[in-house]
Amino acid sequence: QVQLVESGGGLVQAGGSLRLSCAASGSTSSINAIGWYRQAPGKQRELVAIIQRGGSVNYADSVKGRFTISRDNAKNTVYLQMNSLEPEDTAVYFCYAAFTWGQGTQVTVSS
Repeated sequence: QVQLVESGGGLVQAGGSLRLSCAASGSTSSINAIGWYRQAPGKQRELVAIIQRGGSVNYADSVKGRFTISRDNAKNTVYLQMNSLEPEDTAVYFCYAAFTWGQGTQVTVSS
């Protein structure tokens, strides 16, 4: 089994930055890809970014050029650097790997 713990959320003004972290523990050798998802009130959960074990990445069109996903395999941690934040980025952000969800971290962007 894998456990995922997110951190780094908070309140930020539009145009600001935050860095989210997702720390994995347990059977981390079973993890191939780790993704960041988000869910805004009244909306479906959506993929934000995903990084493969080999390092290839993909982003949602809405965050391309603003968000960067990276991973530190030695620390079993994946990061989501979020720049130029917009009020539309307000959501609970979750990481997902090996059929496991983290508990989520709230990101609120004020206008």
